[in-house]
Amino acid sequence: MSKQHTISQAAADFLEEEHRALVGGRWMTGHGGDPQPLIDPSTGNSIARIAPASIEQADAAVEAARVAFHDRRWSGQTPAQKQRTLLRVAELIERDAQTLAELETLNGGKLYAAALRGEVAHAAETFRYYAGWCTKLPGATFEPSVPGQRFHGLIRHEPLGVAAQIVPWNGPLVMACWKLAPALAAGCSCVLKPAELTPLTALYLGRLLLEAGVPEGVVSILPGPGGKLGQRLARHPQVNKVAFTGSTEVGKQLLADARGNLKRLSLELGGKSPVLIFNDANLPRAIAGAADAIFSNAGQVCVAGSRVYAQAGVYQEVLDGLADAAGRLKLGPGLNPDSQMGPLISASHRESVRALVESGIREGAQLVTGGEPVSGDGFFYSPTVFTGAGEDMRITREEVFGPVVTVTPFETANDAIRQANRSRYGLAASVWTRDLARGHQVAESLESGIVWINSHGIPELSMPIGGYKQSGWGREHGLEGLKTYMETKSIMARLD
Repeated sequence: MSKQHTISQAAADFLEEEHRALVGGRWMTGHGGDPQPLIDPSTGNSIARIAPASIEQADAAVEAARVAFHDRRWSGQTPAQKQRTLLRVAELIERDAQTLAELETLNGGKLYAAALRGEVAHAAETFRYYAGWCTKLPGATFEPSVPGQRFHGLIRHEPLGVAAQIVPWNGPLVMACWKLAPALAAGCSCVLKPAELTPLTALYLGRLLLEAGVPEGVVSILPGPGGKLGQRLARHPQVNKVAFTGSTEVGKQLLADARGNLKRLSLELGGKSPVLIFNDANLPRAIAGAADAIFSNAGQVCVAGSRVYAQAGVYQEVLDGLADAAGRLKLGPGLNPDSQMGPLISASHRESVRALVESGIREGAQLVTGGEPVSGDGFFYSPTVFTGAGEDMRITREEVFGPVVTVTPFETANDAIRQANRSRYGLAASVWTRDLARGHQVAESLESGIVWINSHGIPELSMPIGGYKQSGWGREHGLEGLKTYMETKSIMARLD
């Protein structure tokens, strides 16, 4: 057995500090209630305490962001200046990668190696990617057709203003960077609301932003309950945009909250992503890919491949392979290098997963393996595989957000596409086949914002991500993700 990773002194010191909100460039004790414990989900023990920010502090953060935007302390900097600052943020994330990964592991239950080499590295690359866009933002010209008059036409892309950004607990650091980096590259000011359960890496990131030279007031960070603070930000008349990642139900509420000033919204919401495995697929790779798609981060992934559809000729092999992979996974704390799957985020979330699994059993789905919480410390849940889950069962329709997968056979490509598309969600999907022509044909027919062929869940910053149907509005990543933080202005200048 490998020796458990010992956290660094830097991470230990950070945990011991008083954790404060960043409001307009000042670190302030939260005034929104008594300090609340932050829990290590692998043990159930408190690792730190934090007082939530208040409504008044949220208002102060928005006001500071508004002032910073209007005095152009950030938006008025040259593209090259903004680029240098964002590149410096990337360097600082890499400098403190170990500390950030340890905090992600302790606060979110992630595997340390995956956090260090995956999410923290990707967070740094996000700032580096959008730093490159600062000096390359495109404009355009157009030629007006006004009889008897000459005009010069310009199209400009300008920052929206103040962006409120609300991120979930399953990717606290990387999703904060997915939102902050493009918003800052566009020239916006930001108020970031990390998830109530996992604020630590966002607060640490706030220090790095200030150290890198992001001016005071341009970014504020408000720990606390999403229902209270998030709603306030969505309703605030001085907020121009809300960017949210989370559940479809909360996304619908934000639509109502944001209507007061018709602020812009980008919403990355729920998913029930299908994985289609054809008879000619490379089966060892497809089975391993499908297992990783659902058991990575204990299934707490927006694009988790929670519905596997296997063609009849390979169905039994796929089912047996997934069950075997589930049974062999070593569950344990993320700091233990032998662990292959960590815990669920909280006791209440584990209970919601348990309830959905039990509904599947009651409704007649056959449990192949798993299906119960793991006894002992922490909030672990056994990797679970179902077969015989009907299309109308809750376990097939609803997002479990845990290590739970249904495996269903299909006969033809059209049959697979019909079953895959029979969902209110449309975030992601994958197609596994050696026939790339068929892979592309199926991908074009799937009602999903992201489709991988012979892979699943691979992040790519140049690839816009987002969903069809009730999986969201708008896109993150790429130039499209940057433009969601910009307004388009057309200018016509008469020349005669």
